Amino acid sequence: MVDYESYQSPFSWRYGSPQMRQVWGEKNKRLIWRRLWVIMAKAQAELNLVTPEQVHDLEKHLHAVDVARALEIEKVNHHDLMAELKVFADQCPVGCAILHLGATSMDIKDNTEVLQLKQSLHLVIQKLTAMLKILASKVDLYADLPVMAFTHLQPAEPTTLGYRLSGYAQDLMKDLENLSTIYKDIKGKGFKGAVGNAASYVMLYGMEGYSRFESFISLELDLPFFEISSQTYTRKQDYEVISALAGLAATIHKFAFDLRLLQSEVIGELAEPFSEGQVGSSAMPFKRNPIEAEKIDSLARALSTAPLTAWGNYANSLLERTLDDSANRRTLFPESFLAIDEMLMTFSSILEGLKVNPVAIQANLKKFAPFSAVERILMAMSKKGADRQEAHETLRQLSMKAWQKLQSGEANPLPALVRQDPRVTKWITVDELIPLFDVDCYTGIAATRARQTAEKIRTLVS
Repeated sequence: MVDYESYQSPFSWRYGSPQMRQVWGEKNKRLIWRRLWVIMAKAQAELNLVTPEQVHDLEKHLHAVDVARALEIEKVNHHDLMAELKVFADQCPVGCAILHLGATSMDIKDNTEVLQLKQSLHLVIQKLTAMLKILASKVDLYADLPVMAFTHLQPAEPTTLGYRLSGYAQDLMKDLENLSTIYKDIKGKGFKGAVGNAASYVMLYGMEGYSRFESFISLELDLPFFEISSQTYTRKQDYEVISALAGLAATIHKFAFDLRLLQSEVIGELAEPFSEGQVGSSAMPFKRNPIEAEKIDSLARALSTAPLTAWGNYANSLLERTLDDSANRRTLFPESFLAIDEMLMTFSSILEGLKVNPVAIQANLKKFAPFSAVERILMAMSKKGADRQEAHETLRQLSMKAWQKLQSGEANPLPALVRQDPRVTKWITVDELIPLFDVDCYTGIAATRARQTAEKIRTLVS
C-alpha cells in the first residue's frame, strides 16, 4: 500500500509494471537470500557438514519472510542482511546453527542481485520481443506508403513510412541481440568469501571439497560463476548491463522524438493515441500534446546518465572492494529497469494505436515532393547530352523561384515552371517530364527493404 504521507518514488507506483517492481521488491530479495542459504546448506550436506534435518528445517521456513521484523532488527544492528539472517535463524530452531556457515555478506547479496538482474533482463527481452512483433506488422502495413523524408529538418525526397519504421526496427533488433547475449553471459560472484580467495570455504571443505561445494550451488541456481572475484563480482558486468539498457533507451527515444515532431500540427502526419476524455492542456482546451512520447524521452534522458554511475562504481572500486557503490546501487538497478520497462510498454501502446493521417501526408507530398523530381530531371537531361553544370543551374533557379512562391502561401509551381522552360524542354519533352514528377516512382528500395526488415523481425523473434 502506498504511504501518501511520505515521499514515494514514482517508480513505486507510476512507472513500470508490477512484475518488474516485484523483482526489485524487498520480499523477492529476501526470498532469494533465503534460497541461497538453503542451497548452501544442501551443498554442505553433500559434504557431510550439516544434517538432512537441518536442511529440512531451513526449507520449511524458506518463505516465512517477515520484512517488518527484519527492519526492526536493522534499526539496532545497522546491517540489513544480518537482520534477515537473525529473523530466519529465530524461525529455524534445528537449522539455525549452520546458517551462513563460511560465507560473507556479499556471497549472498551479490549473487542475489545477479539473479535479480537475470529476472529483469528476461522481462525486458520478453517485452522488446513483443514490441518488435507489433512493429513488424506496421512496417509491412506501410511499406508502400510514400511520405516526405527530411534532412536537416528540411524536406528532402520521398521515402515510405514502412522504410522509416524499418530504421527503428533495425536498431531495436540490434538491441535485442545485445541484451540476449548479455543475458546468456551473466555470471554470479559465486561463493568466494571476504576477499574472493575462498579461504574460509577451503578451510571447511579442502580444495576439492570447495570445488564441489561451489559447483553444486552453480548447478542449483543455473548460474555460472566468475572464476575470479574480489569481495564482489566485477562491477564491469553492471556497466555492460546498464549500458545495454541505455542503448535500448536511445533507440526508443529516437522514435519518440521523431514522433513528437511528426505529431506537430505543422507536419501532422502521425500521432500517438489520444483518448476521448484526455485533456491536453489546462489552459488551452484544443491542445493534443504528445505526452506519451514526451514521457519516453524524459525517462530515456534520465536513463542515459546511469552508465556513468555504473562506470564509476567499477573504475573507482579500490583493491578488493570499497562501499562507495552500495547506496547508489540500491536505486541504479531498480530504477533503470523500471524506466526501460515503462518505455517499452509505452512504445508498444503507441505502436498499436498509431494514428496515420493520409490527408496530411498527401498535402506535404504535394507541397514538397516536386523538388525531389529535380534530381531525376537533372539525370535525364544529362543522359540526353545536356551539360550537367548548366542543367543544374537552370533547375536551381527554377527551384528557388518555386520556393519563393511557396513561402508566399501559393501552391508549388515547380512542375509548371519546368514544363514551360525551354532550357529544359530542349532536352526532355513535356510528356517525358510528367512521370518524373510521380512520387510513387521515386522511393527506390524503400518498400522492398521494409518488407525484408519485417521478415527479419519475424525470423528473429519466432
